[in-house]
Order: sequence, then C-alpha cells, then structure tokens
Amino acid sequence: MYDKTNWPEKYSPEISAIYALNDIDVKAPPEFVWGLLVEAEHWSSYFLPEDQVKIISGEKELKLGTRWRRVTIGIPMSLTITEFEPFRRLAWATTVDGDETGSSAYHGWVITPTEAGCHILTEETQQGEWFLQILGRQNPGGLYSYHQKWVEQLAKAAESAYEKSKSNQYRKNN
Repeated sequence: MYDKTNWPEKYSPEISAIYALNDIDVKAPPEFVWGLLVEAEHWSSYFLPEDQVKIISGEKELKLGTRWRRVTIGIPMSLTITEFEPFRRLAWATTVDGDETGSSAYHGWVITPTEAGCHILTEETQQGEWFLQILGRQNPGGLYSYHQKWVEQLAKAAESAYEKSKSNQYRKNN
C-alpha cells in the first residue's frame, strides 16, 4: 500500500466536487522524480502543457512556502507550496486568478521508493463553481486525463535522466 496525500480538512476528497488520483511505477530512484518536480519553471521540458510557470517568491526551485503562478488550460492560477518533504512529498494549494466564486484546489504528490525505483502518486481535489463548470460539466474526466499524461511524461523523463546518469558514470569509470 502506498501513502496518499495529506489532505487539509477543507480539501478532503469526501467533500470536494472534483477528485482525481493518478499513479505510475518508475524505473528510477526518487531523487530523479523529485528533481523534475521541484524545478517547476522547467516542467515544459517533459510536459509541454506546463509551459507558463513562474516562481514569484524568488526561489529557483519549489520549497515550503514558495509562491508561484502558472497558466493551465489557458487559466491563470496562483499557488503556494504547503507540504515539502524532499524526495517524498510535495503539495500545493491553488486559487484561480480573477475567480470571484472562490474556487480552489489542492494538489499532492507522493513518491514512494520501490525495489525497481519508485512509485509516483498524485491526487487533486477541486472545489467551487469555476471548477465545477469548466472541468466538471464541460470536460468530465479532464483532470484525470491531464494528470495521467503528466505522470507518464514525468516517469519517462526521470527514467531517461537516470539512464543517462548511469551511462555517464560508466564512462567516467572506464
């Protein structure tokens, strides 16, 4: 059994309008996945839809308390890192910029070491009229599909980086 997201009470899946869980096994150690996740401004190097990410609190990588913005599916959002446990857990709270209905979301990532590398689990809950209208009614299943593509591309990028590091280490030793 893998760990799951540590939900703040107001974002619990049991009371959220929209919920998605995606996971995948990765043939790379957790640090390769982690490195890709915390370099948010470079997500588009392996997942093109995330090409408009900007850390606004001054860090180069995500860390606890980091404030940042991103445009996802054409919608500007503001985010804050709320959980940060290196190589294991990353989570953020999201608000939709300009949404007067108070829509918000919570997105967690959990990385669990395995014998073959690691397991990635990502979960998100969304609440509020904006999310219900855009994702719930107009694009049912859209959140799940988007995250599935993301975890698949993240796994592929981590495995590629890991293989490259092994190859470089082999060249250095021979």
